[in-house]
Amino acid sequence: MKTGQFRIKRCAIDGVEAVEADTAHSFGRHTHDQFGIGVIIRGAQKSASGRGPVEAGPGDVITVNPGEVHDGHPIGDAGRSWRMLYLDPGLIAGAVLDIAEGRAEDFVFSRLVMSDRSAVEGFLRVYAAMTEMHETLAGESALFQLIASLMERRPVSRSVGPAIARAKALMDADPVAAVTLADLAAASGLSRFQVVRVFTQATGMTPHAYLVQRRISIARRMIAKRTPLADAAFAGGFADQSHMTRTFVRAYGITPGAYALAFT
Repeated sequence: MKTGQFRIKRCAIDGVEAVEADTAHSFGRHTHDQFGIGVIIRGAQKSASGRGPVEAGPGDVITVNPGEVHDGHPIGDAGRSWRMLYLDPGLIAGAVLDIAEGRAEDFVFSRLVMSDRSAVEGFLRVYAAMTEMHETLAGESALFQLIASLMERRPVSRSVGPAIARAKALMDADPVAAVTLADLAAASGLSRFQVVRVFTQATGMTPHAYLVQRRISIARRMIAKRTPLADAAFAGGFADQSHMTRTFVRAYGITPGAYALAFT
């Protein structure tokens, strides 16, 4: 794999996306609507999120939770490479329900980085099974084992507070709709300045950045369903396909066209 290359691989199970990357790209603050877990293969990177700043190097497991604001920057000029699996929350919820024998339990990754040989081996088993299209049973079995091994590390989830929750709910209800600070202030009961300040403190993103991230997530899901790029841009509320492309590359380090190739 050449430096600067991203490759998305088909997986044996719906709701799982495999990504291999070798890049010096710096990712700005963004979120995913999936769980992410992976291993750094070469090089190192530093990142910051609501769970704090961290550095990861070869052999480290890295994680991200849905909606968690984070960034990512290479350490050194040579960039870094990694393998990642992105897992839909519904898939994780179903696995956790089975593992907990029917008891409803929350699951989040509690650590950004794990220097844990057993976690690395568990991830690599899941990755290998998931990317072998005929190995559905092996993929499911390895995934259950990995999630079960990590369940003991989950923390109590933090609430963003009712005011910010109401502001988020307004944007989540229709991310494509035009929304103003006055709208968010009315929904949250805060002043317009307070909305910006408190929202950013609570989520790590300004309200506008959060809304853009919600829109690019809509476009990404539609592209994965083989929707034409222009239609995905329109559905995501972007002014045009070029606007979507610029936003997509900043968030994911890959163009929408390259992402779409994985699903053709």
